[in-house]
Order: sequence, then structure tokens, then C-alpha cells
Amino acid sequence: MRELKLVKKIVLLSDTHGHIDDRILAYVALADEVWHAGDIGDLKVTDALAAVKPLRAVYGNIDGREARLSFEENVFFSLEGINFFMTHIGGPAGKYTPRVRELLDAHKPAVLICGHSHILKVMQVKNRSMLHLNPGAAGVQGFHHMRTMLRFEINEGKLQNMEVVELGTRGKGLAKTVQRTN
Repeated sequence: MRELKLVKKIVLLSDTHGHIDDRILAYVALADEVWHAGDIGDLKVTDALAAVKPLRAVYGNIDGREARLSFEENVFFSLEGINFFMTHIGGPAGKYTPRVRELLDAHKPAVLICGHSHILKVMQVKNRSMLHLNPGAAGVQGFHHMRTMLRFEINEGKLQNMEVVELGTRGKGLAKTVQRTN
């Protein structure tokens, strides 16, 4: 008898700044979990996400008292044998803030997830043997042109099938998948 392999499908977003829409929720519905890397903006966003799929989230610098009471600044977790660290402000890949460097040294995660910059980044940080993920910004406020998020699978201790999802420009557009890597 063959053993069934469990694949976890994840949607990762950040910097919604109070914005949630049907395009985001449609992708979340296809996932097993949704992760929000801060600057939620309004708890209606996390309430809507959590109503669809299990949610992991951190608060960001724009988030007020309510979000800070509901979520932590830093979340460390292990899933399918991979250690993750999620925080909102991490600093540029490889040039982390002192607070984040200290936490990276102490916990040595395989994957760092952050937001804040509104700049999409998927990058291997060689001097730390760590993957840096920033999904860009899914909201309509900020300087970014294209709204983005990431989706990927966790299969047998590996991140696979990483996709960049473009949700359209800040004012319009249809969601589409623009990149896929194995």
C-alpha cells in the first residue's frame, strides 16, 4: 500500500492596508493556509482571510492596538519540517535590522518572511542558508504599481512551485499568475 504524500498549499500576502477583495479571497480558497506578513490595516482583512482558511499573521508598523492585541510582532513556526520566521519589518535581504539579525542568529530559520517594503522579493540568502520571502503589497495604498502576493507548496520538507500572483495595478486589473519555479 502506497503512503499518501501531504502537500500544503500556502498563500502569502502582506501590506493590505485595510484592503481585501474577491481576487485575493479566490486564491486563498485554493490554499490550505494563508499567511499575512503585516500592515493588515483593518481586522476585517484578517477576519475575511480566517473565514476562508487557517491564518498565520503578524502585525505591522501601521497596525493599531487592536491588531497588536490579536497578533504578535514575530512568529516562529515549523511546518513539514521547515522552520519559518515571520515579521513585518526585516530590512533588505541580507542586510537585516539589528533586531532581526539577533532573532535570525538565535533561531536559524530556513525561511524568513517579511513585508513592509512593498517590493516583491524571493531570494536565497547564501551567508545564512535561508530563503527570504517578501510578497510585495496586496493592498491599494502605497508607492507600488502592481499588487502582488506569493503562493507555493510545501512538500516533503521543501518549498516548491513558487508563484508570483499579480493582482492588478493598485486601481484595476485581473489577477494572474506570472511566474512559476520549481
